[in-house]
Amino acid sequence: MRINTNVSSLTAQEAAANTGKTLTNSLEKLSTGLRINKASDDASGLAIADKLRTQGTSINQGIANGNSAVSLLQIADKSMAEQSNILDTIKAKLIQANTDTTSDDGKLSIAKDVNKLLDQLNNIAKQTNYNGTTLLQKSRSSAVSQTGLSFQVGENRADLIKTQSINSNSTGLKLTTLKKGVSAAALTTAGAIDTNFGKTIISATQKLIDTAISTLNGYRGEMGSTQNQIESAVRNLMTQSTNVKAAESIIRDVDYAAESANFNKQNIISQAGSYAISQANSVQQNVLRLLQ
Repeated sequence: MRINTNVSSLTAQEAAANTGKTLTNSLEKLSTGLRINKASDDASGLAIADKLRTQGTSINQGIANGNSAVSLLQIADKSMAEQSNILDTIKAKLIQANTDTTSDDGKLSIAKDVNKLLDQLNNIAKQTNYNGTTLLQKSRSSAVSQTGLSFQVGENRADLIKTQSINSNSTGLKLTTLKKGVSAAALTTAGAIDTNFGKTIISATQKLIDTAISTLNGYRGEMGSTQNQIESAVRNLMTQSTNVKAAESIIRDVDYAAESANFNKQNIISQAGSYAISQANSVQQNVLRLLQ
């Protein structure tokens, strides 16, 4: 028997230290709710879980982009709905003007009304915007076509949904001839209607109005189709987001039932280790009997 080096006690202490580390690690998992708190817990699992977290964050931003895009398209659609009402009113007034039961003074009043309505049509195109982005023409100061919008609805830079170009003003709807005619008529101060707003141009511009209405309806239809496409993409992304979070949870989150059982086991082992150290230390006292 040797007393200078208590090998039994050292062995018991080593085992108790290892058990203490395991117990501390188990407590960390139980207190944080995470199975992986540091890379040493599961290096490959951490890499996969972090990649899934990044993917989930990107998908959620794609969902937010899609919802914002739907709001944008709804603004554009409502504005074009009002423009459609304006065109319907203009057509009705042109029909009213194209009959001899309407006097020249009446036609002059109609010309003034149509002129104001076309001005409002253009105002709507100028003013309709989302967060500063003009939607129905290139910009507030430029009446040329807006070249189309693109929305990234997904985690990849190629996940783009685009709209066609729109030019929903009197120029884009090819109503400049009508605008010129009613503007000249509206500026007339004489009792007789201006020749620019005579029966010939009234009849011709009715066809222009029909074409403008069809063009505007085409714009609205395309906007509606794009909105349906985006809403479908958002629903798909929401499903992906749920599945990605579930996959990350399986890797990263702790199983409380299993970890609680492991903690209780380690706790018992730790107590047994303390008892073993105590016994290893007390065994050395048996050497004194040899000296008696």
